[in-house]
Amino acid sequence: DLRGKILRIHPEENGTYTIPEGNLFPKGTPKTRPEIYTMGCRNPYRISVDPATSIVYWGEIGPDSGNDGAQGPRGYDEINQAKRPGNFGWPYFVGDSKPYHEFDFATKSVGELFNPEAPVNTSPNNTGAKELPPAQKAMIWYPYDKAIEFPEIGTGGRSAMAGPVYHYDASIKSSTQFPEYYDKGLFIFDWMRNWVFVVRLDAEYNFKRMEPFMPGNGDFRRPIDLEVGPEGSFYMLEYGSVYGIDNVDARLVRIDYNGGNRKPKAYITSSDTIGLAPLKVKLNSKSIDFDDDVLTFEWSVDGKKVEGINPEYTFANNGVRKVTLKVTDPSGESDADTLTVRVGNTIPVLAITTTDNSTFFFEKTPFHYTVTIQDKEDKVIDPANEMISLKYIPKAGQQVGHQLLSFNAGKSLMEGSDCKACHQINGKSVGPAFIEVSKKYQTDKTALARLANKVITGGGGVWGDHAMNAHPQLSKEDATEIVKYVLSLATKKDLVSLPETGVVNFTEHKDKTANGRYVLTASYTDKGGSAVPLTGSTAFILRPARVQAEDAEVVRNVKYEGGALGSIHHRSYFVLKQIDLKGIKQLTYRYSSLNLGATLEVHVNSAKGPIISTLNYTATGDWENYKEISVPVQDPGGKNDLYFVFRKETPPNQHIFSVDWIEFNR
Repeated sequence: DLRGKILRIHPEENGTYTIPEGNLFPKGTPKTRPEIYTMGCRNPYRISVDPATSIVYWGEIGPDSGNDGAQGPRGYDEINQAKRPGNFGWPYFVGDSKPYHEFDFATKSVGELFNPEAPVNTSPNNTGAKELPPAQKAMIWYPYDKAIEFPEIGTGGRSAMAGPVYHYDASIKSSTQFPEYYDKGLFIFDWMRNWVFVVRLDAEYNFKRMEPFMPGNGDFRRPIDLEVGPEGSFYMLEYGSVYGIDNVDARLVRIDYNGGNRKPKAYITSSDTIGLAPLKVKLNSKSIDFDDDVLTFEWSVDGKKVEGINPEYTFANNGVRKVTLKVTDPSGESDADTLTVRVGNTIPVLAITTTDNSTFFFEKTPFHYTVTIQDKEDKVIDPANEMISLKYIPKAGQQVGHQLLSFNAGKSLMEGSDCKACHQINGKSVGPAFIEVSKKYQTDKTALARLANKVITGGGGVWGDHAMNAHPQLSKEDATEIVKYVLSLATKKDLVSLPETGVVNFTEHKDKTANGRYVLTASYTDKGGSAVPLTGSTAFILRPARVQAEDAEVVRNVKYEGGALGSIHHRSYFVLKQIDLKGIKQLTYRYSSLNLGATLEVHVNSAKGPIISTLNYTATGDWENYKEISVPVQDPGGKNDLYFVFRKETPPNQHIFSVDWIEFNR
């Protein structure tokens, strides 16, 4: 401390301390304190000293700004290394000594950039030296958004911590000691992002590279401290999922290195998990052993032993049944998996049909739909248990399938972000409960846009003293979807289902350049039969009639070039899958071609399938000179894969076309 310092002292037995030589300021230097080892720290929250080298490491919690501004750079967290005493820059510099501007608080005017080689503290509150030591760069630095220099760190909230350095000791007789591979590796971690990296240093202890530690297997729950034990295992203190509460998943864990036999992994699959009695099920073990050992299998149903490696079993009675598989390797290590089989009920079957085009939505055109629901056990479908709704997912692209798993883009985006570190659905944390946010803004029609912007830029003061982190890595559309989800929580019980047969209009997209998807979803929860209630669901996805060329699912001898498809040659093709041409009369292309005209054919279901449209185009004279041209197209009926095949038999027939988008016109 002493505000923004790391101090180096020697505590004495009588409760005082002495100050060793070699700190930043020699004893007796005017207007300095000899205890100071490093200065220019903002929040050196976790300090670690490498006992082998006396090098000091710490994670630096940076400022919240999500974007560069008039006064200087955006916020960065840092991993710092002090091989010797020094000034690490704050509050004049951040990251790799990115300078801030001088600021006159009286006139609110922005001045010159601070000089990292010779920083000067002219603050009227400064009682110490004005001329400061040169600023030292951070070893690693990263903002909320993607770090250009360290892209593997990812994006999101920030709370950097550093240390320890691991030293392999061959004299330790321990079966769990980390191997020599990790010798001299600096372990760094981030409380917000739940990752651990190992930093590799060169012979001069300079940064060389970094590698993720336990990727996919490290179930980290906000690591807050990490130490090496005397037996060579690591001990991690984990805060738990949410800030500011008594977390039930807070814990102290030991991480052992298992250099010998590895525990097997039990995993069950089955031919069915739902049905009516008598229900015959083929049980299969997909268990694995990482050492390729031969495993023994113990199956049981409701605690009763079942013979066989992959047995067949008939469930004669209705109810919820538990199937358990225990696998054991020759060393005695074992693992178990449990499968739930629900007997006495079947999942409702739903379908959505339309008399309109089933691939595209069109401007100012209503969409007619019918939902059919069938359930073997429910003699009468209960409308109270069905939910039919229309949602718009902006900029869906390739993520639409993932987002549809929950039929809620905002919920999916929220759960994939760092929101849950500071907010709960119902409980209070450092931030307000989402349900309280929803209630607060129920009648505020301006809240959606305002709160979406606040998610991106950060802010505070509405719910207390704690500020919300900026999230510049989120697009405006994604932030809007998150806020939509949060604002919907207070009214979820009041949601009204659309009718089983009806008409909807597409009003949420901006214009024909939008690349989102409308998703019509339908679900039904049955009454449970003789087991438990089950929910069936289905979805109908409609895309814009203007299809961006980069959305092509398959390309052959074609390159993606800055939002277009280019480097197209004779016999090149790209594919748009499962396209309904009902009501479509024309295809409009936005294209360019330097100096070669050629032919573009649309084939059905293969590059040699029937031709339903032909475009004979001429050159536009420049790759940047795009033109639009329309040609007729025939409807082959149903949904088909469309192959867009290029033809120019005679040379030159290389680099003949670039396409920005194709529009399907009625």
